[in-house]
Amino acid sequence: MAERSTTAVDVADNSGDEPLTAKAGEATADGVAKAQDPADKSAREADGERKAAEPPTVATPELHSGHKLARRYRLEECVTRLDGFSSWRAVDEKLRRAVGVHVLPADHSRARSVLAAARSSALLGDPRFVQVLDAVEENDLVYVVHEWLPDATELTTLLASGPLEAHDAYQLVSQVSQAMAAAHREGLAHLRLTPGAVLRSSTGQYRIRGLAVNAALRGISAERPQRTDTEAIGALLYAALTQRWPYENDAHGLSGLPKGVGLIAPDQVRAGVHRGLSELAMRALANDGATASRQEPPCTTPDELAKAVAAMPRVRPPEPTFTAPPEYQRTTYQQGTYGRPPGLPTTATAQVAAHHPPRPLQSRTGKVLKWAVSALLIAALGLGSWQLAEAVLGRGGNSGDTDSSETNQTGGKPVKPAPPKPIAIEDATDFDPLGDGAEKPRDVPKTYDGDPGTYWQTDAYYGFSNFGNKKKGLGLILDLGKVQKVGKVDVTFVGNTKVELRAAAADASSRPTSLDAFSKVAEGSGTSVSLKPGKAAEARYVLVWLTDLPSDGGDSYRGRISEIKVST
Repeated sequence: MAERSTTAVDVADNSGDEPLTAKAGEATADGVAKAQDPADKSAREADGERKAAEPPTVATPELHSGHKLARRYRLEECVTRLDGFSSWRAVDEKLRRAVGVHVLPADHSRARSVLAAARSSALLGDPRFVQVLDAVEENDLVYVVHEWLPDATELTTLLASGPLEAHDAYQLVSQVSQAMAAAHREGLAHLRLTPGAVLRSSTGQYRIRGLAVNAALRGISAERPQRTDTEAIGALLYAALTQRWPYENDAHGLSGLPKGVGLIAPDQVRAGVHRGLSELAMRALANDGATASRQEPPCTTPDELAKAVAAMPRVRPPEPTFTAPPEYQRTTYQQGTYGRPPGLPTTATAQVAAHHPPRPLQSRTGKVLKWAVSALLIAALGLGSWQLAEAVLGRGGNSGDTDSSETNQTGGKPVKPAPPKPIAIEDATDFDPLGDGAEKPRDVPKTYDGDPGTYWQTDAYYGFSNFGNKKKGLGLILDLGKVQKVGKVDVTFVGNTKVELRAAAADASSRPTSLDAFSKVAEGSGTSVSLKPGKAAEARYVLVWLTDLPSDGGDSYRGRISEIKVST
């Protein structure tokens, strides 16, 4: 499987599983407290939505910390061990980054389905999901390697301190429903979308781990997978609004609803819940027709839920509250007599004045210093005037000084610098060393065909303009045919784009293949950017390197270059 060079950031994909300290015999098939089973049964199996296979009898492979897989992945800490498989925090020694690894025997009854699910998930390549980096069968073992996100926090942990603010809950349901809608369009389902499977990064982006893989590891299937995932998103929103699990049994560290009352709306569970989000949670949860008080139709697919979120008024973040600075941070104007009412007692005036030193340069030493500084300034002005007069007179009467090099021999006028000359681009190639290695190569010639109506474009990146936080950039390598002095590169974009100009070494005999082979010589941003090195760069290969992309509408970002012109 092709390697992904995405920066590895994740927590182990136990998704609500019991910690290793629990005995393997006490772990349930889902890896959560046994009290969750009735909730899952009432929420899923009563409708025929989810069917779990019988626990396998294959023993978990005997692995230990320090064990290496493929002479590359060094296992560090086991975070889950149940149902014949184990999950580890590991280190990719080749790329020097942390990763997560699921390991199970090759003869495990679920090994084939786990491999298939992992490879399908890896092909999706959506940055809103924790990426599968490798899926291999080797030495009687099957292992799946995925990203490790140390800067992310599980929704379970977030809810432990209380319900989310309305804006955070809105972002949660919006991002998760859009991501799952995209996955289902590619034929992929999650089927185990619990609070432990949703992570929030330090930038506020929600990411989903275990797409297809978590269900395959546990033998979970569903007759109506879209409905199952939609109801799971509704449960996540319900928990985010109320800090309660929307079923009678406790699960995922949350208390369930009171027994016998049924499913009640979030705004009836806790005061102050956003009314629109409360109704949205009910429309996603009540898939049998019972909906919120407004009796709007239920949402039975993630796509329907995402459209319902988009149709409701956007929930704004709370306004920041102003806090007065403490006394010790006040300015001297506040501490002094400025703004004080007249008629202060004499003693108070004396106390205020005692805290302020006398004005500078009022003592005898200060007066001497003031006269000395004045004398130095007068002397400096006289010396400067004399030197200026000498330079002017010398330029007019002496034709043999150094300034004569700036005039021609006929009229004595300054010689104008030669106008810049265009440099032909012999060839150009797409350059994506931090991604999958290719970025629309067929359209690259459109960037120097002389037609501003055509363009080369990048893939779409979701969530953030800096390539979805997946890589630092990508671009185009221009081959100028031979080593030339590059004085300026003009780039025309579609949309405001940040870009750098990088040059390869003059002695480079072939097109470089790594970013380190190029040195940055200029940078800029806009729709028409003129990149000028501090001094003309001598190079055959120059790199137009995009670092920030314009919005392509909605939550996606894409870069487009219509024309590139190089000149001396």
